[in-house]
Amino acid sequence: MNRFLIKTVISILLVFSNVLSAENEVLDCVIEPSKLVELSSQVRGVIETVYVERGDFVKKGQLVATLMSGVEKASVQLATDRAKMQVDIKSRKAERQFRNNTLKQITELYHKKLASQREYDDAKTLSVVADIELEKARELKHLAVLELRRTQEVLKLRSMHSVVNGVVVEVMKSPGEFVEEQPVMKIAQINPLHVEVYVPLELYQKVQVGASARVVLNEPLKGDFLAEIEVVDYVMDPASSTFGVRLRLDNPDHSIPTGVKCQLNFNEDKKQLVSEK
Repeated sequence: MNRFLIKTVISILLVFSNVLSAENEVLDCVIEPSKLVELSSQVRGVIETVYVERGDFVKKGQLVATLMSGVEKASVQLATDRAKMQVDIKSRKAERQFRNNTLKQITELYHKKLASQREYDDAKTLSVVADIELEKARELKHLAVLELRRTQEVLKLRSMHSVVNGVVVEVMKSPGEFVEEQPVMKIAQINPLHVEVYVPLELYQKVQVGASARVVLNEPLKGDFLAEIEVVDYVMDPASSTFGVRLRLDNPDHSIPTGVKCQLNFNEDKKQLVSEK
């Protein structure tokens, strides 16, 4: 019984020792952009203008490139002029007013036995037709406005806007080149950054989302930062007995380089990373 108890105590001490060693272990990590977007066009066409170059900082929604769009611009102008037209509605209003006045006069004459039944019916029918023609003109006006919106949206498809705040990593297409499905440029979001690291299995269930860790850049670079755990993988790598962890590293002044190796220490005093379970 004593021998079994001793073995049990030794096993517990070994496990506890491995956990402490893993907690204090400095792990290799990589700093990457939080997003790397390969921006492409929604439609096929020939590039007319590229407004940015490699290394330029862009904001979300900023225009970065356009395709040739002469036909689409002409369609928008045509639809705009058509949507502004009021002549048909004005003429139909005048026609309705005339038919209503005529019906009023014929009705008075009809009641005085001075107009025939046929004249009264014709005047009434023409008045109804005038109302229908005015309503038709208004509906055509509404369709013209919708057509204008459609042509404007088609024109927007010829423009490419950045979907993130970031920096242009690469421009793959130049003015005059045909674009189909290939990306036009790559844009990296570098605030915040992601720190990717593989953690020993001993720390599983001890690494918590929202906790902090110390990130140190490898030489010859210099930098010491706090990062916050954002994602903990649930699927382990059986070959290495590790699991992936992603941390968020704020980079508001863009001073931290990306695509570089770093060292990560989980034993952070300011904000405890490992739980005390």
